[in-house]
Formats: sequence, C-alpha cells, structure tokens
Amino acid sequence: MSVLTMRLAGPLQSWAVNSRHNIRTTLPYPSKSGIVGLLAAACGIPRDGTPSETTDVTLAQLAALRLAVRADQPGQLLVDYHTVSGASHAPTEPARQRLPTADDGSLQVKDSTKITRRHYRTDAVFTAYLEGDPDLLTKAAHALRRPRFPLFLGRRSCPPSKPPFLSVERDSDLDHALRTTTWQAGAHEVARHRARGQSSVLLDTVTEDPAGTDVLQDQPLASAPPFRHRYTERPIRHGHITLPLSPDTTTHDPFDLLG
Repeated sequence: MSVLTMRLAGPLQSWAVNSRHNIRTTLPYPSKSGIVGLLAAACGIPRDGTPSETTDVTLAQLAALRLAVRADQPGQLLVDYHTVSGASHAPTEPARQRLPTADDGSLQVKDSTKITRRHYRTDAVFTAYLEGDPDLLTKAAHALRRPRFPLFLGRRSCPPSKPPFLSVERDSDLDHALRTTTWQAGAHEVARHRARGQSSVLLDTVTEDPAGTDVLQDQPLASAPPFRHRYTERPIRHGHITLPLSPDTTTHDPFDLLG
C-alpha cells in the first residue's frame, strides 16, 4: 500500500456532515466526503459523478481509499450570520422571487428570505492521509499538482492558501504516516510553542478503522444518482500523537499568515 499526504490550510474551512437547512455546522476536522470531493475536483470528475475527461480515476475508487486526519492546528470556530433571499431566482421579477421547497414547490414571497448560520474553522491546518493502491494515488497526486477544477476546503467559499499536495509514500500505512509527517502548523503557531519553551506538541488524530468504536455518516456512495449525493457510515477511532517541534529553519513567507 501507499499513502498520499495532503496539507489542508486556509483562512476558512468547513467540513459538514448532516448539515442542512438554517444551521450549517462543521466538524472540527475534515470529513471523508469533503476530501473525496476535493480529489474528485482535482481529477476532473464532474459533480454528477460522470467519468472524468482528463483521467481514468473514478469516484468509486476515491471513495474506497482509507482516510486518516491529523489536527496540526485546530483553529477556532466561526459562526457566520447569513441571509438567503429568493431575489436571486428572478432579480427583475419580484413576483417570482421565491425560494424552492423540498417537494419542488416554492415559498410565498413573504417567506422567501431566510436567516442561516454557517459554521467555519478559522486559522486551521490539517494533514490528511489516504491509503490505497500505489498507481491510483500516483494519479491522484498528479491531479493535485495540476487540478482540473478549483479546489475547496469543504465549501466553495473556502479555497486553500497553498497547493495541498505534500507527498506519496510507498510501502507505508496510515499510522506510520501520521507519526512521521512533520508538524505542519503555521509559522506563527510554531513560534508560539517555542516561546513557551515547548519541545513537542500533542495532536488529535481520526483514523478510519474497521475496529473503530465511533462512526461518521460521511462515506460517499458512488452509486448514488447524479446530483443526489448519498452517504453511509464508516467506523473511525480517535487518538493522539506527540511530535517534536521541527528545527527553526523557516524563512519569511507572507502567505504563512493564511495558514
């Protein structure tokens, strides 16, 4: 097996599971559905799940990869007050400015402005690890270097601050990659730990594991109808690892302020 490693950093991230209607929550770490969606965009797989025109990678292959996530810099929760209006459906025709309903109808004009609250992780950095077939991961790595569609950290309003690809390691597994990948926090976070006199850092991990004692409803079903995304449960285990602080060899990079 091989392991593909990505660094997921940006001003905002939002990884939703069962997030609908007026309150759009986020997990405190990336979801598998979001990671598979990011890779699918890089590989050129359209949102309806039809085959890519640029690679032979399929959505089913990506969904079958095992995932682990490490919270290198957990960030903070941001709740955004947001309104949704029916005006976008017919800007010049007030009588038609109605939001759609689940039964393919539409709300009355007086009910067609809604207040929503959308949750994000700010100033966060995660590393994500995908374990699977070496040839498949090599193709995915190439796609991450030259993505077919724009990449997002959960939502379209959340672009990454830097290209996410880090490495592909052959003859490895998730646990080994979690322990050996250097701490990927931003320079300001590393400096803060050094100022406290710390020589190591304790990080949370979430690993896909058939023997896991918890479950997440974020396993994509590649057989779902076009534009009707469906998910099932996958078993996970939570853990912690301790990493040494990397040597202080950093150079000034203004983009570090973005994660």
